[in-house]
Amino acid sequence: MAKSDRSSKRISKVSLKRSLRLYGFMRPYKWPFILGLACLVVSSSASLLVFSSLGKLIDFQGEALGQRVNQLTLLLGGVLLLQALASFLRIYTFAWVTQRTIAAIRQAVFDKLLSLPVAWYQKQRSGEISSRVTADISAVQDSLTTYLAEFIRQIIIVFGTVFILMASSPKLALFMMGTLPVMAVLAVFFGRFVRKLSKKAQNEVAESTHLLEEVLQGISTVKAFTAEWIQSARYKKLTDAVIHTGMRNAVYRGLFAVFIILFLFGAIISIVWYGSHLVAQNELSHGDLFSFFMLSGLMAGSVGGLADTYSQMQKAIGATESLLDILDARVELSELKAPQSLPKPKGHLRFEQLSFSYPNRSEQQVLQELNLDIPAGSTCAIVGSSGAGKSTLSYLLMRFYQPSSGRILLDGQDIADLDLGAYRSLLGYVPQDVMLFSGSIRENIAYARPQAAQDDIEYAAEMANAAQFIEELPQGYNTQVGDRGTQLSGGQRQRIAIARAVLANPSLLILDEATSSLDTASEKLVQEALERLRKGRTSLVIAHRLSTIRNAQQIVVLQNGKVAETGTHESLLQQGGIYAGLVRLDEGSNA
Repeated sequence: MAKSDRSSKRISKVSLKRSLRLYGFMRPYKWPFILGLACLVVSSSASLLVFSSLGKLIDFQGEALGQRVNQLTLLLGGVLLLQALASFLRIYTFAWVTQRTIAAIRQAVFDKLLSLPVAWYQKQRSGEISSRVTADISAVQDSLTTYLAEFIRQIIIVFGTVFILMASSPKLALFMMGTLPVMAVLAVFFGRFVRKLSKKAQNEVAESTHLLEEVLQGISTVKAFTAEWIQSARYKKLTDAVIHTGMRNAVYRGLFAVFIILFLFGAIISIVWYGSHLVAQNELSHGDLFSFFMLSGLMAGSVGGLADTYSQMQKAIGATESLLDILDARVELSELKAPQSLPKPKGHLRFEQLSFSYPNRSEQQVLQELNLDIPAGSTCAIVGSSGAGKSTLSYLLMRFYQPSSGRILLDGQDIADLDLGAYRSLLGYVPQDVMLFSGSIRENIAYARPQAAQDDIEYAAEMANAAQFIEELPQGYNTQVGDRGTQLSGGQRQRIAIARAVLANPSLLILDEATSSLDTASEKLVQEALERLRKGRTSLVIAHRLSTIRNAQQIVVLQNGKVAETGTHESLLQQGGIYAGLVRLDEGSNA
């Protein structure tokens, strides 16, 4: 769902009921929240009491009434003090509840994201998930802290003022409610329309500025292709659009000024005229008329504010629905916890009649009834052209996806029947594009075993040919790797990833060839580390550079999702088939 869709979500009974589910996170803090609501009622009621009592100060005249003026003034001072205290408590309690509620929502969404399958992520647009966790949760936070309280306050003010005004002068109250609130609401919607036009004009100016910057940055290309006249025409089209929108905006701003002067101010003048008429007929006192004007202004502001608050609540409803889309998504892990331990397997892998299509490309079969047997403790290299299904095979083995048909057996048992967390704890994965997390080298090596002893970490680094360069760094194992490991070279990142796998001590190893983009010296160190890592483990190697898999016990050539050839390096060369051709191409590219 696009962000614009979320921001314009209409409030309906279904959407409101669904969105109220997020308020379930507030349940542990219901009593502080109720206290905040009570303070909100008190502060709003105090405002009504102050505004409705001001007129009495005007009506009290003479020495006999002077004491009553002082008493009323002291009373109103006490009410203001009570209102100030209630407002402080309301703000504090709402903030206390909101901070804890939002933290609980953030944690729930983050945990849910961790539990979702890889297939779910591939259906999401780039940046959309981060937007939900940041912007949408912020919108929910605003609704809890600001808009909800403001909505309740405005409702209390509107109904409270109507009740007081009707009790004071039904005639003037009915006359006012037929004019001023309607004008206030129209003014809000008119003003919002004018603001949209202003924003459109700003966007068009920004677009013309973007074109200017683009042309200046690529001026040599523009001149090389004699495209000056094209860019000039494009810029003129944009500036003409700015003129059109600007003039349209000016017309509506002028009409808005006419509306305010003639209708809104006219409504106020008409109320003053009718109120003065009632005072002249002794149906209303001067003080009551003054209070009436004060309360009318208070109500008009609240009625106008309700429209804006409703708009903000619409955005919050859209935001909550987006978050609920995440919270309602189907998980692959029922709960986040340390994985169970399974008995160490022998490591015999068998792929039986395995077929698979990606969910978003169901008509295209990536793997077709593939059969493959990998003996325990052996290394099986998977080769083939791009799109043959090499990486897909590793994704299925890691259970990122479920096969369309067929099954994968580990020591004769379907891996789909094993606890997912426990099964994945048996796997070690070293990808081609290594992902290191912000933190120290020590933390990255110990990623799968955070409580690992320093001796174990150093042993893993030694096995991965990483100990020497780590110890030469000023801070050694405490060196910060930077965002995604940018403070380290490609070869260093690969060796850290191998050390991470060594420390995890997996039974099954999946290697997405990591040396294709490394220099010769780094490649040799990484290959030596990978050889150590593969010893005694069943290994599936996705091969890009064929010179690195000559010693594999089994080489499988995939073509169109099927096993086209299988054998050792020497036997496949003797066959002179697909593999032999790939080797010739590889040797030619490295010559």
